[in-house]
Amino acid sequence: MIRRARTRRHRPEVNCREVGKVLQSYLDDDVEPGFADKIAKHLEACRDCGLEVETYRRIKASLAAKLPEVDTAAIDRLRAFGEQLTSGDE
Repeated sequence: MIRRARTRRHRPEVNCREVGKVLQSYLDDDVEPGFADKIAKHLEACRDCGLEVETYRRIKASLAAKLPEVDTAAIDRLRAFGEQLTSGDE
């Protein structure tokens, strides 16, 4: 009798549900590098998740292209106000 070697199927390190929960954070580069690598591998192997991330990237790029230019003086005033709030000065 010939015995076939049992082969273990390679289990992905993260599944679609796990990727879905952190996809926005991943796209914002807000996940730990090791976990980001696992997500990237999953996205390369999973057609559905890969299509979803591509859709999110296109939406994000489209929104970014439509943003009006912000007055730098207004940004400076907001930063100064934020610093004043955190320093406790009135």
